[in-house]
Amino acid sequence: MKKRTIASIQTVALHGFSGVPVRVETDIRAGLPSLQIVGMGNKAIDEARQRVRSAILNSSLQFPSQKVIINLAPAELPKDGAHFDLPIAISILRASNQLTERQTREVAFIGELSLNGDLLPVRGAILFAEAAKEAGATKLFVPVESYAQATLVKGVEIIATTSLKEAFQCLRGVHTPSPPHPEPAPPASSSAPLLTFNSITGHETTKRALTLAVAGHHNILLHGPPGSGKTHLAKAATGLLPPLTPQEVIEVTKLHSLAGITDSLITNPPLRSPHHSVTRTAFIGGGSHPRPGDISLAHRGILLLDELPEYPRATLEALRQPLEDRRITLSRLYGSITFPADMLLIATMNPCPCGFYQDSERTCRCSMGQIAAYTKKLSGPLLDRIDLHVSVPRTTDEYYFDTKPLTKNQQQTGAEMVLNIRRIQKLRYKSSVYYNGNASPEVIKKYFKVEQAAHALVQNAQKNLGLSGRGALHTLRVARTIADAAQSSTVKAEHVAEALQFRSALHV
Repeated sequence: MKKRTIASIQTVALHGFSGVPVRVETDIRAGLPSLQIVGMGNKAIDEARQRVRSAILNSSLQFPSQKVIINLAPAELPKDGAHFDLPIAISILRASNQLTERQTREVAFIGELSLNGDLLPVRGAILFAEAAKEAGATKLFVPVESYAQATLVKGVEIIATTSLKEAFQCLRGVHTPSPPHPEPAPPASSSAPLLTFNSITGHETTKRALTLAVAGHHNILLHGPPGSGKTHLAKAATGLLPPLTPQEVIEVTKLHSLAGITDSLITNPPLRSPHHSVTRTAFIGGGSHPRPGDISLAHRGILLLDELPEYPRATLEALRQPLEDRRITLSRLYGSITFPADMLLIATMNPCPCGFYQDSERTCRCSMGQIAAYTKKLSGPLLDRIDLHVSVPRTTDEYYFDTKPLTKNQQQTGAEMVLNIRRIQKLRYKSSVYYNGNASPEVIKKYFKVEQAAHALVQNAQKNLGLSGRGALHTLRVARTIADAAQSSTVKAEHVAEALQFRSALHV
């Protein structure tokens, strides 16, 4: 009689924006043939019993004719997803002595199995690879379709297989699978705008404000009548964003892969523009199998909210934490989950329900009560977290769109200003992803070099204009970006004065 073996195979469970190492333990003992899975698995894992059994038998391998108990440890961690299929199957093969301990040592597995034993792709391949590496695995078996994304993680060998049988043969040393393609995952479609920022003439104040917002990572609100061009300007401003850094590429790709949107490599800053009918869960993330929402999918990119007051109040209030902390925390039954949400908010709105309050050409049909109710849809704390408030006046079509070709200098002015300001910030903070718009009070005291006259101007605004403490911080952050645009090492009164103009347009 062969000695009974309790197998232990490495895999990973997703928990928010990270992976948690999981051991798949298998015990085969005398009893009626059955397969039982314990360890807080969801319905997909419970259904793995049928998939795994069929996959093993259809791969010309032996399924034990005894009682099989599978434990997913740690037991207190909730687990979901069909990616546990492959490690469960390998654990059964190991416990039934079809594989040895040496053959599966320091090897992790992920992948969904079809009934005939084929491996199906999984979402979040980068997260799995990172967690497997941190758990000490030197090799990770993945489905072929997940190979390119998993190879973004260095320090762990990624082995792509098409089926359970191929993975089994590879572990036995009778087959060596070749990488599907040596090239990395193809880039996702570009988020470059169809409307070029510099093809819009006029609106110089608005374009400067948008350029400062992109350069210093300052949230911005554009308000004006319908047809003033605020939405076009907001969309065109995405063209000012430089390509993502290698670190940012991995962060953004992980989020979009986790959401199941794409398996491609994302090299351009994302642009998310959800409709005002978006649900709160789709906006902030969550669900029975927690996934990132629009707030997190705009990480390192732009979240564009057109006609801001049309969004439900609860949805807008959910923005308050991400705008301040650059992340979103969701409370769950078994703990909290945190997704990154370091996005740039660009929002637009009309001044009233009809859109023509104080318009130079059309008469407003709204009562003062309707106008007050419309603007009250945006709470003071939310507006206080938006750095730049810019009024966009109406202009003529002939002035708005210029058919003359732009010179090379005109085309490069906005993008070059953004790059120059970001370069200055990188040198100041010694960090590749830190901006003036993220500066804490401690960072402001240490790095901003605010002149006495500039400090006095901010204090005067707090006393006479009702500028809040948070508003004062935002004003200094914008003033620092304005000073960087002027290549000034100190923040002067003139820089603070311009920053205050951008806060007085709608709400101080």
